[in-house]
Amino acid sequence: MTFIDRSIAAVAGIIKTSYVYSEMADRNGLFQGLDPRLKVVFMVYLIVIVSLVRSVRVELVITGLVFLLIVLSRLNVFFLYRRILGFAFLFGFLVVLPSAFNVITPGEIILPVATLARDYQFWIYRIPQEIGITREGAFGVSMLTLRVANSLGISLLVVYTTPFFEIIRALKVFRVPDTFLMIIILTYKYIFIFSRTVEDMYLAMKSRLAVPVRSGMIRELIAGRIFYIFKRSQMRYEETYRAMVSRGFSGDVELYGFRGFTARDAVAGIVFGAAGIVFLMMQMYV
Repeated sequence: MTFIDRSIAAVAGIIKTSYVYSEMADRNGLFQGLDPRLKVVFMVYLIVIVSLVRSVRVELVITGLVFLLIVLSRLNVFFLYRRILGFAFLFGFLVVLPSAFNVITPGEIILPVATLARDYQFWIYRIPQEIGITREGAFGVSMLTLRVANSLGISLLVVYTTPFFEIIRALKVFRVPDTFLMIIILTYKYIFIFSRTVEDMYLAMKSRLAVPVRSGMIRELIAGRIFYIFKRSQMRYEETYRAMVSRGFSGDVELYGFRGFTARDAVAGIVFGAAGIVFLMMQMYV
């Protein structure tokens, strides 16, 4: 498989993921029935709590709560945690792993790694004779990894239980201008239209070829298609804007409102608010 074939397969994967996301948002689970505004506020609120907590045990409790909410929302646990653990490992664990050593974070060594002949001093930096992982460094790495995992888990829980357009409308809680929200919606839609167009064009071109194509010719074809897509997109933008103006568009954008809060939403809001307070109080006693 050539590089361009792999790229097209990745584009198709993006489109497929969007359909999986829509299917999850339509399931009859715990979070799917809550008001989108409540879920957006819950996401921001709990992520702030995660960043304020300074106890590994409390972070693990939050991890358990997020896992329970994902299960009760009838989401695909393997599908979600494959992404959560992967990103937490890359951007939470590997990035700060060097800080676990006493070269960066001094403290009590709990896992010796290497022993040098003597100490070394480079400008303002000191390399000790015994190099190892310190208790303080391991704590910092654990905290950051759990924070990344919890924040990502909370975000994906909301994203995969709420249609994209409902999330955008729910941002009105934070007084985001309607025009900015409409730009995000149109950009989101165009990404998938553009991806599908590129895939169809490439497959149509490939179906007309009977022999393998040289790399140089592929580059020329790609350059030509990029210019064609750019011109086509520019024409579509102009036609869409003229059509909007002809139908009375004056620059003011207004989104439809939400339904009223139900008793279920009120109970969930109270529970989520109390949970955040409990997490902050727990670290005082753990």
